[in-house]
Amino acid sequence: MHIIELIGRIFLSALFLIEGIGKLFTQEQVITYMEDYGVPGILFIPAVVVEILFPLLLIVGYKTKLAASVMTLFTLTVAIIFHTDFGDGMQLIFFLKDIAIAGGFMIVIAHGSNKFSLDHFLKSNSE
Repeated sequence: MHIIELIGRIFLSALFLIEGIGKLFTQEQVITYMEDYGVPGILFIPAVVVEILFPLLLIVGYKTKLAASVMTLFTLTVAIIFHTDFGDGMQLIFFLKDIAIAGGFMIVIAHGSNKFSLDHFLKSNSE
């Protein structure tokens, strides 16, 4: 079962890693999109850092609960800012997708990481 938990962390993280890296190549378009929703363009770099750094921490299982907490807040914030035009069916689907992903992160917060993680390795070496 430990491998399934690792695969789950990888699946949750993959979307954000791919999107975060992709944003580096489309910076102007992403900043314009953000500003269209009232989000200052100066938040582009912090958003990309969150989308790349914290999913990597989740994958390797380091500071797993903290990383999952940050990703929960990030995902819920994105859902609320960018996907609340429920008159548009696609935006409703995006909103629900984000809520579901946040739920996955919340499960990680509740259970932490298991055998296949740096958290586990560091904890077992300190005992």
